[in-house]
Amino acid sequence: MLGSLPATFWELIRTPFQNPELIWGIVPLYFGWIVNELTSSKASFGTAIQTGFALLWAVAQWIWQAFRDHPTKLANASDALPAVNWAVNAVVLVFGAMALWAGLRKRYPRGWKFLGHTRFAGYFMIAIFPIQAGTLHWNWERLAAVAAFALPVWLATHLVLVPLRK
Repeated sequence: MLGSLPATFWELIRTPFQNPELIWGIVPLYFGWIVNELTSSKASFGTAIQTGFALLWAVAQWIWQAFRDHPTKLANASDALPAVNWAVNAVVLVFGAMALWAGLRKRYPRGWKFLGHTRFAGYFMIAIFPIQAGTLHWNWERLAAVAAFALPVWLATHLVLVPLRK
């Protein structure tokens, strides 16, 4: 299984670019991720707004992909996506709304200051995008690939973008 993690990770990254209907959803996430990575690592209301928008954009794209071909799926939403997809959508929706709300209000709810530190959320939204959009399905190997490559991607992104940060 470990030997196939790089291939699985590459599958997660390239799949949205092989499906034209996913490109409009994934490109803004890449752009948002880079913008977030170029900002300060300190918690700020600006990064909370950026992150909130990116998370809400991802959820909107995932739901749109799920229902775009069959609008009647809304009537049977429990059958349209596996429960894991709905749970991920719900969590991302809550975090996105809270981050956007906190950033716009310029005030974090008690215990939610971490919303201003969520620069790395972009990686996870990009990595799970083809799964949540319904092009690929959740499985343990894909989950392991997302987790296994989180640190190397963060390190590479950090080292490449250090000269560009303020």
